[in-house]
Amino acid sequence: MAFYDPSKIETLYDQAALDARNRELGAQITADYKGKGDLVLVGVLRGSFPFIADLCRSIDLPVEVDFLGLSSYGDRTETSGIVRMTQDLSEPIKGKHVLVVEDIVDTGLTMKYLLANLHTREPASVRVATLLHKPDGMRVHVDLDYVGFTIPDRFVVGYGLDFSRKLRNLPFIGVVTNSDLIYPNTP
Repeated sequence: MAFYDPSKIETLYDQAALDARNRELGAQITADYKGKGDLVLVGVLRGSFPFIADLCRSIDLPVEVDFLGLSSYGDRTETSGIVRMTQDLSEPIKGKHVLVVEDIVDTGLTMKYLLANLHTREPASVRVATLLHKPDGMRVHVDLDYVGFTIPDRFVVGYGLDFSRKLRNLPFIGVVTNSDLIYPNTP
């Protein structure tokens, strides 16, 4: 028996679709940054960790990887609209090409905050790669340079995306169809 109720999560993108899209994005990023200098992938914790791991293996260039933490959701399924930094980068990015790697961009509020923050650090450039984009939920416009998949305004989990800090380890992206009793085997 699974640790979650499979009848309450509908598969949106399976592992094969995720792998194929990562290879496509990696090839595009490789072509765009070839010969341009230092490239730093900045993963936004916690949701981006599977995506950045798979994406960086698909980029045929030397890359640095760093992480920072932002929060605007807490335990909710909708953003609070208030963004706070929970962890900063470990290395300076001045003069380097920065590619922010995010799991999902929906309202745009978190990304707008992050991009403004990163620009103050004087990188050579800042671009955004997001696994998922929910255009119907956008409150502010942000430029997204690399988009894995455009999805409807539904709550998704798996492949780094969580529901109350769980389900990040699902090997697919799924839509939560019913959040009641999603974890039948937990007290």
